[in-house]
Amino acid sequence: MRIAVTGSTGLIGTALVGSLLADGHEVVRLVRRRSRTGPQPDGTTAIGWNPLLGQVDLDGLAGVDAAVHLAGAGVGDHRWTDSYKREIRESRVLGTETLAVALAELKEPPKVLVSASAVGRYGQTGDAVIDEEAPAGDDFLAEVCVEWEAAARPAERAGIRVVHPRTGLVLSAAGGAGARLFPLFKLGLGGRLGDGRQYWSFISLADEVAALRFLIDREDLSGAFNLSAPEPVTNAELTAAIGRVLNRPTPFPVPTAVLKAVLGELAVEVIGSHRVVPRRLLEAGFRFQHPDVDSAVRAAL
Repeated sequence: MRIAVTGSTGLIGTALVGSLLADGHEVVRLVRRRSRTGPQPDGTTAIGWNPLLGQVDLDGLAGVDAAVHLAGAGVGDHRWTDSYKREIRESRVLGTETLAVALAELKEPPKVLVSASAVGRYGQTGDAVIDEEAPAGDDFLAEVCVEWEAAARPAERAGIRVVHPRTGLVLSAAGGAGARLFPLFKLGLGGRLGDGRQYWSFISLADEVAALRFLIDREDLSGAFNLSAPEPVTNAELTAAIGRVLNRPTPFPVPTAVLKAVLGELAVEVIGSHRVVPRRLLEAGFRFQHPDVDSAVRAAL
């Protein structure tokens, strides 16, 4: 297959591209710098796009069988100032709309667009078990996710099968939250965040990539799918699992007041609770390599 990927240099994108290439697929990367377009050393091809201006190299997209849209400003990369919240929203909504419109304009559109979303769509849900039928929340990230998913509608109207993987916390030492947390735990400086009772819906990087490929290949699947392990855990349970795997103590809890002082509004997500389960993915027959937190942490490390 010829598969277009945005966000191909991020944590998930890098792993996905490597998996696709290993199985002999042709990968087209969408990149923002024209100087980086053309054939790449790894065997991929890079084409230009400017998601905020609605510009895409349509000739370069010609002939793609599928597209995977992962690009977007990192939610935890900066303090949530008004300007950075605007960047988070625009990078997702405008980027998705740009790609969806471009794919719809192709003479032969791809069969599927897998357009990323997140479990943050459900808002703060406490201890309640949440599947894909749950309503959207009303906080900042929930509102972004609703707009993010809606921006793919031009592709749907063109007859392209659209799938929205709502991803949880991806556990990996190579990037994301894991790249920040694991070094602290290795030094014996890890601990729960806040009271530790908040649920964190996690997924291993290997399962994330496998699930994305599952959604690409299954022609009968569309709509929203939660990409999170079937056994969500509390922050305290995740902390304990990391300590067990690393054989390190986890004695240093970070109080909620400190998190709020350091992170500002972003602290809402850190101490908030998402107990999300992947009902539709399991019903479709997907099997997790790392369904529990201990195996996911071992895989990450």
